[in-house]
Amino acid sequence: MARRRDTSTLDIFSDWAPPQVAVAPAPEDVRGPMDLVIARLIKRALEGRDRSEIAAALSEVLGRTVSLSTLDAWASPAKTSNRIPLDAFAALIEVTDDMSLLGWLPEQHGYVVVPAKYADLIELHLLEEREAEIARRKAALTARYKGGGR
Repeated sequence: MARRRDTSTLDIFSDWAPPQVAVAPAPEDVRGPMDLVIARLIKRALEGRDRSEIAAALSEVLGRTVSLSTLDAWASPAKTSNRIPLDAFAALIEVTDDMSLLGWLPEQHGYVVVPAKYADLIELHLLEEREAEIARRKAALTARYKGGGR
């Protein structure tokens, strides 16, 4: 006799995924020369959004005009002479709320960007690791002392 599938018990593994802690772009978006990566990241941040609204919002944040053609040039890998300035890149993160852009540069240098709400937890973990290291060192010294090692 075949057993019926249990539909009343929740499957804790299929309906849950851990929250994304660090922000970073997809690995396929950060391959190749840096100028092409930047253009690709901008293009991804603009996907599915009204570019004229983004250009207007950037203009407001920056206090200078950012035209739609300028925004398009920043997102185009073919426009190698027209790259986004750093302040505009920061404003693009703000306007699009695309935190993967924020994580890209630190990732290039071996760092990650995590939301501020995790900072205390990370510091606590580091302190606990240090305490464990000190406890191991104390135990080794105590053992050596009691064993007459010196």
